[in-house]
Amino acid sequence: MLDLKIINARIVDGTGAPAYRGEIGVKDGRITTVGNVSEEAAEIVDAEGRVVSPGFIDVHTHYDAQVFWDPKISPSCYHGVTTILGGFCGFSIAPLSADAAPYLLNMLSRVEGMPVTSLKEGVPWDWESFGDYLSRLDGNVGLNMGFLAGHSAIRRVVMGERAVGEQATEEELSTMCALLKESLEEGALGFSSTVSTTHNDADGMPVPSRHASNEELIALAGVCKDHEGTFLEFLPGVGYFSDETIQLMTDLTVAAQRPLNWNMITAGNQKLAANQLSATDHAREQGGEVLALTVPQPLTLRINMHAGFIFDSFEGWAPLFQMPVSERMEKLKDKELRKELDTLGRTKGPMRNMAQFEKLTVDATFNAENKKYEERTIGGIAEELGKEPIDAMLDLALSEDLRTSFRTPAVGGDPSLWKDRADLWEDDRTLIGASDAGAHLDMIDTFAFSTNVLGKGVREHGVISLERAVHEMTQVPAEAFGIVDRGLLKSGYYADIVIFDPETVGCADVYMKSDLPCDEPRLYAESIGIDHVFVNGTPIVRNAEHTGNLPGTVFRSGKDTKTPELKRENRSRSAA
Repeated sequence: MLDLKIINARIVDGTGAPAYRGEIGVKDGRITTVGNVSEEAAEIVDAEGRVVSPGFIDVHTHYDAQVFWDPKISPSCYHGVTTILGGFCGFSIAPLSADAAPYLLNMLSRVEGMPVTSLKEGVPWDWESFGDYLSRLDGNVGLNMGFLAGHSAIRRVVMGERAVGEQATEEELSTMCALLKESLEEGALGFSSTVSTTHNDADGMPVPSRHASNEELIALAGVCKDHEGTFLEFLPGVGYFSDETIQLMTDLTVAAQRPLNWNMITAGNQKLAANQLSATDHAREQGGEVLALTVPQPLTLRINMHAGFIFDSFEGWAPLFQMPVSERMEKLKDKELRKELDTLGRTKGPMRNMAQFEKLTVDATFNAENKKYEERTIGGIAEELGKEPIDAMLDLALSEDLRTSFRTPAVGGDPSLWKDRADLWEDDRTLIGASDAGAHLDMIDTFAFSTNVLGKGVREHGVISLERAVHEMTQVPAEAFGIVDRGLLKSGYYADIVIFDPETVGCADVYMKSDLPCDEPRLYAESIGIDHVFVNGTPIVRNAEHTGNLPGTVFRSGKDTKTPELKRENRSRSAA
C-alpha cells in the first residue's frame, strides 16, 4: 500500500512540458508513479482544480542561524519551498572556534541584518567543525537544506584578528585550504566569498574575505576540484564588471572546475545586464561556468542609519559606521560634514544613484511625533520644513537614535520590466534566486520569490508560462547545483511536492511580525493559494497550516549532490 496518492491533479512535472491530468503515488518518501496510479494508499489528497508541481528550490538564503530557533524555516515553507541552500557570501557559521564566534555573530548581525539579541539567544555557537554544525540539524529541520563553507568564517578561524586588514601568510593559506578540505569532506556543498563594498563587519570594516588576495581566492576555490558535488558562490560587487572582475570569476570557476554563481542581476538596465552576463560567455570560452542569480521581483530596500547597511557604501560615508552610535550622532550634527557627505554620496561611487535622498520614503518611525512623516518622501518633508533633503533626513533620524527606517524607490518597479525580468529568468546564464531569505530581516521581502513568480510573472503579467516558471524553480536549479533526485515529479525521485491554486497563487501583503528570539521583529508575508506542501513524502503544510512535521534532509556533498556538468558553450536552455 502507498503512503500517499494525489488524485485529479493538473501535473506540472518540472520539465517544462505541458501540464497534464493524472495521479501521483508516494511511498517511503519517494514518488513511485506519475500518471495512472492503481494502488491503494493510506492517504488520498484530491487536487481537483489545483496544480501539483515539484517543491521549489531557493538557491540563495541565509537561514544558517534561523534554523536553530525556527526549524520549520518560515516563511519559505508556506511559499512552496522544499529545499534551501545557505552559507553564501562567505558568511557561513561553520567552521567555528570559541575565539571566532563573537566576531562572526556580530558580523552576521551587521552585514545580514539579523538582530544581535536574537542571534545570541537563539543560536548555541558551541560547535567547531562543519560536520558538527550539520549534525546539530539532522532530524530537526522542516526543509531539505545544504550549506557552503564561507570564506570569512574560515579566514577568521585561521587568522584570528589578523583576518581583517592583513594578507594571509603562506602557512595561513595552507591551513585555510586544509580547513576547507575538511569542511567539504564533512558535507559542505562548496565555497563562498565576497569582495562587495556593501559587506562590512560590526566595526564598519570590510569583512575578512575582502582583505584576501586574488591568489588566496583562487587557491581556496581550487580545493573544491577534488570534492564531488560542490560548487562556488561569489559576490563581485555592485555595478559594471571590469575586465579584471570577469577574469577573476573565470579563474575561480576554472580552478575549481565547478560552476560559480554570483548575486545579483536585475531588470531595467540592458547595457548593465549585457555586461554582467558577458561574464558567463567569457568563462565558458575558458572552460568554466558562471551563473547570475536574477531578482524575481521589483526590489525595495528599507534602510536605517543605526545599522548602516547600504549607507556605509555611499562614497565617503564608511568612516561614520566605524564609530559608536553616540559618536556617529554627534558627527552627523555638523552642517559642513552633511554638505560634504551629500555631495560625495550623490556624485561619486557605484551607489550614487541610491544616494538621492529626496526620493527616499519614510517607512517606519519610532517616536509618536514622527508618525505623521510615515509614507512621505524626504523631498516632500524637506520642502514643507524649508530644509535641504540631507538635513530633513538626518534630523529625523537623529531624533530617533538613527533607527528611522527609510524605503528606497523600487528597483525595477516599472510594470513594463516584467517582460525583461522573464527574459532574464529564461536565459541559460541565469538562475531564479537572490531571495536572501533569513537575512536583512528589516530591509527586504524577496523571501517570497516563488509566489511572486507564479502570481506576478505567470498570472498577472503573463510573461512566462506556468510550466516554464515551475521548470526554472525546480529542475533548473537542481541540475545547476547537482542536487540528486529532486526537482522533478518523476518515479524514483524524492516526494517534494507542492499543491497550489493557479487562479489565486501569490504573496500576501508584507508586514512586521515580532516572532524572533527576544521578540525582535522581521518583515513577513503569508502565501496565497499554496494549499499543501510535502517534503520527502511527509506533509509539512496542509490547508495552508503547518503540521509540525520536520522531515527535511540535511545535505552532504557527494551524497545528496553530485558534481554538476559545466556548460562549455552558449546555448538556449531547453526543457527536457
